[in-house]
Amino acid sequence: MSKKSGKDKDKANSTGTIALNKRARHEYYFEDRFEAGLALQGWELKAIRAGRAIIGESYAMVLNNELFLIGAQITPLSQASSHVIADPHRTRKLLLHRREIDTLIGRVQRDGYTVVPTSLYWKGNKVKAEVVLAKGKQSHDKRDVARDRDWARDKQRAMRAHNKNA
Repeated sequence: MSKKSGKDKDKANSTGTIALNKRARHEYYFEDRFEAGLALQGWELKAIRAGRAIIGESYAMVLNNELFLIGAQITPLSQASSHVIADPHRTRKLLLHRREIDTLIGRVQRDGYTVVPTSLYWKGNKVKAEVVLAKGKQSHDKRDVARDRDWARDKQRAMRAHNKNA
């Protein structure tokens, strides 16, 4: 067994998904996806590295022609700096190109879409958020999706049972 050096360990921890918003797929139809950077403070980055980010109840809002992430929770570490007052539900700025922001603002105001964050992930040493332009589902749409998913699962079971007996 080979031992990993400190750099290899950091590289292994700095790749992949940080947090997912699984509920968003159930609540919305997804249209377009955008990759946005996050304006974070130092204690937030340390807490994210420790796996303390939750975006299940979060959404994005347009304020002064800028996009902000609201409702995301990043719980501070107990050993965070004592001179900083840590707010776990702080509003964080989403960093996008001006053209992307204008596209999102236009679709939200004109067509009634919502901007929903679906995941936080590492890209190199930066934290990125995947935001999606989404349209809300009605309750009957949710039932249709659940019914189709159940039917696909039952069909797969039947095919496996049929192939096993053949």
